[in-house]
Amino acid sequence: MSQQLDIKEGLLHRKRYLGKAKRVVVKVGSAVLTMGSGLNQTVMENLVEEISFLRQSGLQVILVSSGAVAVGRRKLNLTNPVLSLREKQAAAAVGQADLIRFYEKLFEQRGIKVAQVLLTHDDLCHRDRYLNVRNTMSTLFDWGILPILNENDTVSVKELRFGDNDTLGAIMTKLSDADGFFCLTDVDGLYTGNPCTNPEARPVHTVIEVDKEVEDMAGNICNTNLGTGGMRSKIMAAKMVGVGGGFSFIGSGRKPSILKQLFNGETVGTFFLPHQEIMGSRKHWIAYTLRPKGELLLDSGACRALVKNGKSLLPSGILEVRGEFGVGEPIQCCNEEGIPIATGLVNYSSLEISKIQGVQTSEIEQLIGYKDSDEVIHRDNLVLI
Repeated sequence: MSQQLDIKEGLLHRKRYLGKAKRVVVKVGSAVLTMGSGLNQTVMENLVEEISFLRQSGLQVILVSSGAVAVGRRKLNLTNPVLSLREKQAAAAVGQADLIRFYEKLFEQRGIKVAQVLLTHDDLCHRDRYLNVRNTMSTLFDWGILPILNENDTVSVKELRFGDNDTLGAIMTKLSDADGFFCLTDVDGLYTGNPCTNPEARPVHTVIEVDKEVEDMAGNICNTNLGTGGMRSKIMAAKMVGVGGGFSFIGSGRKPSILKQLFNGETVGTFFLPHQEIMGSRKHWIAYTLRPKGELLLDSGACRALVKNGKSLLPSGILEVRGEFGVGEPIQCCNEEGIPIATGLVNYSSLEISKIQGVQTSEIEQLIGYKDSDEVIHRDNLVLI
């Protein structure tokens, strides 16, 4: 596979990036933290020991922890396999208290103070609030406090959700200027095939870059509660981190001392290298944190101007407006086949763009009564997909 390195070369890369790291994000899922009777105390104690090891090694750490809903379900003895939204929110409120209390107790035994930070996607899709979260993280680091993050399931609805804590962890890696993202889950890592059915399947130790071939490997797992979608979200999180200039690691959170083994040069889990071309913080926010509110269908000339020539989007190349959105909101730019090619922030609303699509910039003011900009999307606010 073109994106895979051999073991020896991969270990050299691991050593290089781990040796330079100053700040990391550790994400652990509910499948690792919980068992039938509630929190898995042994696993949590191992996790706390691992994070203590990282901090003793000079690293600043953010912990992104799932588990609130699962803990609440078990504490309340909610046996129904499918909970309504309000039941999940109530279970999260009950479970989050137990989860943070257990963490606080374990870290306090090691002299580490913790802070609880609960977020929704809405907290990060506004630039000023995004930067406020960043400032809070910075202050907590200055005070030597370990931030423990989770999605605020108590108030989250579909429109406000990250979708999973893998995405939250990847976003926080870029937001906090962390060097790496450690995703601890209930699988050992990636495989070239399904090891349960394919005797030729081999573990993938180091990935150069997440491409379609790597994404297609998301289903190559077995004996797990994750399912294909769960592993795919982890690979996409690694891609998000890589584009932002960080490395990622996927490994078993149930394996004692897995992070110590990783730092000691053992071939555990799957390591993802940073991309060669690094996306800046603001463009990364546009591409990976914001959610498009609509679409603009572009002709071939406009697509070529954006992709090949690095130009801004002008109204003359717009064929169709899809959806309703306001000034400054994120949208996707698609080619004539409807395939997304870019994401950006618009200078005009969907109603205004529908009036000026296909025309020259000199006609904008005549058609809508004003002209703040020649560009529908300026190049500085545009990210190619």
